Amino acid sequence: MKHEPYSSRRARLIKALGDGVAILPTAPERVRNRDAHYPYRYDSYFWYLTGFPEPEAVLVLIGGNEPQSILFCREKNEEREIWDGFRHGPAGACSSFGFDAAHPVDELEERLPDLLADRSSLWYSLGHDAEWDARITAALNAVRAQSRAGKRAPHRLHDLRAQLDGMRLIKDAHEINAMKRAAAISSAGHARAMHACAPGMAEYELEAELTHEFRRRGSEAHAYTPIVAGGLNACVLHYVANDKLLNDNTLVLVDAGCEVEGYASDITRTFPVNGRFSPAQRDTYQIVLAAQQAAANAVKPGNHFMDPHDAALKVLVQGMLDLKLLDGSVDGMIESGAYRRFYMHRTGHWLGLDVHDAGEYKQGETWTCLSPGMALTVEPGLYIRPAEDVPEALAGIGIRIEDDVLVTADGCEVYTSAPRTVAEIEDVMRHA
Repeated sequence: MKHEPYSSRRARLIKALGDGVAILPTAPERVRNRDAHYPYRYDSYFWYLTGFPEPEAVLVLIGGNEPQSILFCREKNEEREIWDGFRHGPAGACSSFGFDAAHPVDELEERLPDLLADRSSLWYSLGHDAEWDARITAALNAVRAQSRAGKRAPHRLHDLRAQLDGMRLIKDAHEINAMKRAAAISSAGHARAMHACAPGMAEYELEAELTHEFRRRGSEAHAYTPIVAGGLNACVLHYVANDKLLNDNTLVLVDAGCEVEGYASDITRTFPVNGRFSPAQRDTYQIVLAAQQAAANAVKPGNHFMDPHDAALKVLVQGMLDLKLLDGSVDGMIESGAYRRFYMHRTGHWLGLDVHDAGEYKQGETWTCLSPGMALTVEPGLYIRPAEDVPEALAGIGIRIEDDVLVTADGCEVYTSAPRTVAEIEDVMRHA
């Protein structure tokens, strides 16, 4: 059925509702300026349960003895479809997406009090959208106003997103397939950037190579704003200006990934602008690469989320000592936090429909235990800003290596494949 796996996910969630009701709107369209809009992107939670791509849509799930999944969406409208494109309409949404019922979105406010009435609990994400909070409050008050007629409003409120976070943390086969497709396209984009790179190019030219390959291979969009950071710009973690020239004898850090069916890939590669690592660049790169391998080795069921970070950190700090960036012992530098001058972020994050995906990193006071089906990034780095106590050969080197991994039954699968080692990168760039 073409509406799978979304209908199965809705069924799983409905079981958790008891006799409650869940309300989940998609993202609104956003104006960029005047009458121009940003490209539309649906809400990730809504997409996870529906696969429905249109704006102005709301999902209502009803638990209990007569469970239902109901969509409110735009009606068919020939004139608007001439201007803006195809609309499924309520009837089309039912047949194509497997909802039990569908109604025009303009009827939602009228129908909502009846959908809430006599339900013990409401599952909704309070505080994420003030306008929707007001609409939900108005519907609850409309039910309460009918108390003398025997109607009762839900008396318990549950955070719907918290429930969905747990579901989204473990990827199903459909999600894994989409993420691997995104990773394959992104890997090809990074290889293309390496092929194209040359001294004198602008950072945005390299960005254009990525965008070309992403779209050429069928990706909908970048999964996030790409970073193309040449030279010292690589020491700015979220550099996105991408407007400087790439200089000879420097490195360029490219952090970019595409989106396929809503699912993100997230890859970072760092490579020499002229195609050959200098000795200092090579030594620093090998440290980061070794740290990444140590982290990947720690991604396995039973380990905690922070174990890969801790494994990478020990390698990085030893590298900082070897490069004469720090002086002391590995344990002492970690305990004091002195390493944060050159490495100031964690080694990974959850990955999925959002590039920083849903899911808790801690359960109480304990870091989340890794389980098969979880997807995360492994991305250590070193960022050596010029300073009086920094060796001249190392000043301005910024390196991050990031890959996407899936926790498996006995370890992890690194499913991004862009050239990674010094030999692979130099070979790709030599044959450009």
